[in-house]
Amino acid sequence: MEYFYSNAISDNTITLSQEESHHCINVLRHKSGDIINVCGGDGTLYKCEIISATSKGVNARILSAEGGYDHQHYRLRMCVAPTKNIDRFEWFLEKATEMGVDRITPLLCDHSERKVLKTERARKIVLSAAKQSLKRVLPQVDELTGFADVIAQTAGNPNDYELKYIAFCDPDYLKSEINTIISENTPLPADVTIMIGPEGDFSPKEIQTAIQAGYTPLSLGPARLRTETAALVSVAALYIRFASFSRQK
Repeated sequence: MEYFYSNAISDNTITLSQEESHHCINVLRHKSGDIINVCGGDGTLYKCEIISATSKGVNARILSAEGGYDHQHYRLRMCVAPTKNIDRFEWFLEKATEMGVDRITPLLCDHSERKVLKTERARKIVLSAAKQSLKRVLPQVDELTGFADVIAQTAGNPNDYELKYIAFCDPDYLKSEINTIISENTPLPADVTIMIGPEGDFSPKEIQTAIQAGYTPLSLGPARLRTETAALVSVAALYIRFASFSRQK
């Protein structure tokens, strides 16, 4: 199935962005009267009829809407320090989107080597990965955010059930293993936030701040992992664990 993304809805009409319109008209050769599928990015799938079509804008009348796609038992926010080699961070964006992540927050830390990020490029990568893997929920990609700001955002979260973890290399801390994050006794739905630091790791001050804010130290195993590897291991572990948990239910 091919589909496009847009949440620009007004008077039962949905409008595609210029980039999506170009793909629809110039690449896939759709025209007025054709039926297309459009995702709102929130799990809703719209069946639409094109009523006007140019490479700068496609307008389509909504014929039907179905919700509930990509439903999963957890909401995952990955806060990850972008790598100095941006290709490795962009690889993480793509693979994390394919496996299912709800929000990605590029993290600015004390030891960060990359202090500038092209957010719009990151969002385009996520959009492309979502389309390729047939995801109907489009992950949110934040602007580069300071460590202290993320701590403030996740303090006192009123959601149903929240799990907050910070992964780092200091062996002196007692850490939860990644495979114990979700168990049969975990209330659902769960909001999971995982923080992955830069290649120089989190600073001692950042670690202490996170733990004081309710974050649990998280172990990803005995090997020392690159930033993007550690982040993807976290996404994959939850993806596999929750899939197993759902089958048990």
